[in-house]
Amino acid sequence: MSEKVLIKGNYAIAQAALNAGLECYFGYPITPQTEIGEYLSGEMYKRNLAYVCAESELAAINMVLGASSTGAKTMTTSSSCAVALMQEALSYACADEVPVVLVNVMRAGPGLGYIYPAQGDYYQAVKGGGNGDYKMTVLAPSTVQECIDLTYRAFYLAHKYRNPTMLLADGLLGQMMEPAEFGEYPYPEVDNSSWALTGAKGRDGRAIYSLGACEEKQIKRIYHLFEKYKQIAENETDWEELNTEDADILLVAFGSMTRNIKAAMNELRKEGIKAGILRPITLSPFPTQRINEISKQVNNIIVVEMNMGQMVNDVKIAVEGNAKVDLINRPVGQWLSVEEIITGVKKVLENSYASV
Repeated sequence: MSEKVLIKGNYAIAQAALNAGLECYFGYPITPQTEIGEYLSGEMYKRNLAYVCAESELAAINMVLGASSTGAKTMTTSSSCAVALMQEALSYACADEVPVVLVNVMRAGPGLGYIYPAQGDYYQAVKGGGNGDYKMTVLAPSTVQECIDLTYRAFYLAHKYRNPTMLLADGLLGQMMEPAEFGEYPYPEVDNSSWALTGAKGRDGRAIYSLGACEEKQIKRIYHLFEKYKQIAENETDWEELNTEDADILLVAFGSMTRNIKAAMNELRKEGIKAGILRPITLSPFPTQRINEISKQVNNIIVVEMNMGQMVNDVKIAVEGNAKVDLINRPVGQWLSVEEIITGVKKVLENSYASV
């Protein structure tokens, strides 16, 4: 067991990436994630690893795309409006099946937005802004400890499935400090030797193409990708749930907003309101099946998120009309407080009783 250290979320992500075997980092500064690149600029130099402060976000993600095609452990980090610039390359990365790791420490949008924390990039991460049919794997930490644990997992999943994987944090989590422990990288190393472009000396040449040579080959490629996405959903879907066994209402949130719904749940239970929690850890794949199962035993599902309502739509799809789904939200700024969540839950329950 390693010793706990007091560390900022951004620094935790950076050190965890190094522990996971990061070989190449390409990035461009943007608040609120700049400390990740700043930290790595010193630490990777000490280790004689590849670090490039690129001239733009477009350059950074395409450098990552190229380095990932060699099988190397590569990463870029950015935020919101800058991740928007990377969408074309992420579509290519999914088609090319290269193990890109991308960290998005969200800020407010749309457009240039503001540096205050928000959760407005859910659609961007889960649905994707690039062209065509593809899916990224998306992990959402709620604590600094999970910034470490899920960074480790992001590298493993990216290489295991040859699929771009995003760590979706937020400005609050990136800037806050908490005790956390690192430990050793807990996953087995993935053998990339069968596909990586490492030079053809002593073997036949290889190529990675995003372009389907004909309709038949493109159809085959897409079916192959979606068979892989199905395997990821079957094997890697992850969530946290508390007090769902006897719950009458279910609170759903992702990322650091989970911290406040846990406190709200405890206070509601003291008042005799049987609240439970489900927190998706993997936003993609989404825990659709488990939410559907719980929706058959509760009366109300209340989604709490710092945007104008994004994850709530995936919850509604999962619920299939089994329970009433409501939203408590604010788009940007101070996180919804425990008191605001409790007040919102009580209003939802009052309206539900009034409509019976």
